[in-house]
Amino acid sequence: MNKDTQFLKELQNELKTQDIDGQAAPRFWTVGDYEWVEAREENAERYSVYLPYITEAYVFDDYLEEIKEDSELSKKALTELQEIEDDYDDAIEWIQKYIDEEAELIPERKVHIIQPNTMFLTKTEAKSHIKLNKHHYTSEAHTYAMTAWRAPKVERLLKILETFDWDSLGKEGAAE
Repeated sequence: MNKDTQFLKELQNELKTQDIDGQAAPRFWTVGDYEWVEAREENAERYSVYLPYITEAYVFDDYLEEIKEDSELSKKALTELQEIEDDYDDAIEWIQKYIDEEAELIPERKVHIIQPNTMFLTKTEAKSHIKLNKHHYTSEAHTYAMTAWRAPKVERLLKILETFDWDSLGKEGAAE
């Protein structure tokens, strides 16, 4: 049996025996992950501060901690910060006064995303990809099963891969 046929037999076995994660056939796997996106104030799970003078945004609470630890600001400015840090409106006004007058407070929420350019026939391959490429994803990256809905060619291909008798190829070649 040649290497390609052996590969197809092993893939067939994996396709037939892997966990389907509740997805109907034909199924494939992608990388699911999370990212923070701008949100309406009432949906905010956290805030970031955008500083136009350096064109950077920071998680608001982390930024305030960083200022306290590494700041070259005056004692007066730091004392004011200690007094107002629990109020976002006062804190952004403080940042506008001492750091960047154009600073903006941005409400954010975490959303689930499907990473682009990821498609795997098996869950094992998707897990391996995440492990080998974790530097591209957050620590919450995970396999995400999807159905190739209304994709007749994908459905037919996967059905062939799952049901074809790969041993018959060797028998036909031996008969010639």
